[in-house]
Amino acid sequence: MKVLIVDDENRARRVLSTIISDTRDDITQILEASNLIEAVKIIKSQKPKIVFLDVEMPQHSGLEILEFFKGEVIDFQIIFTTAYGQYAIEAFRLSAVDYLLKPIDEDELNKAVNKATKAITEENITHKLENLEKAFQQLSLNKIALEVPKGIIFASHDDILFFEADGVYTKVHLADGKSELICKTLKHFADQLSDKPLFYKPHRSYLINLKFMNEVVKKDGLQVIMKNNKSIPIARDRKEEFMKMVNRVFN
Repeated sequence: MKVLIVDDENRARRVLSTIISDTRDDITQILEASNLIEAVKIIKSQKPKIVFLDVEMPQHSGLEILEFFKGEVIDFQIIFTTAYGQYAIEAFRLSAVDYLLKPIDEDELNKAVNKATKAITEENITHKLENLEKAFQQLSLNKIALEVPKGIIFASHDDILFFEADGVYTKVHLADGKSELICKTLKHFADQLSDKPLFYKPHRSYLINLKFMNEVVKKDGLQVIMKNNKSIPIARDRKEEFMKMVNRVFN
């Protein structure tokens, strides 16, 4: 792990660097800066995970650091170091992971670094989960998750002929001739696919993919013959709506 020590006093930097080197095997590189401007350049180019930041420095106080990162992601942890305890409240207001008073105690330093390391780990996990969630959201644009006993099948919308209610379960009929019984109600899938125009519910027991309609026949009312020759009834109260849709699209 890479860290940065920011302090205008050379001796203070040297002392802190020695303590870190003697007590932390997980810190592999220690960078140094004598002022805030120099520190900001190093942070942006070297990407240290932890910044030990002195408060009292000429020109710019360490408390001004976030002013240099407006609109940017703060991907480092701040541990303020100072001889003046009155800055503690202000330091924590800036979301510092900890606050160390000089002369720095070795045990307190270790506690602060441990706290920072934990925060880094939690941030990494959160970032990975967010990326995974984005990937699944992208996947969900074209696929649907079917929970089967052996796990989850991710079926493309274009591979689903129709959904058929089976009590509190739903049978999903696929284009390859297979069918899967899912422990979800038909309403679950109707709600999930409500924004997908290709899926239409002609009857309370069916949700069909219009892409796989072969013909519409007048038999016992009105029925749709799907690609697999399955006849799907059109409910009486949906008949007029359905025919208007067909005539509007195909005529």
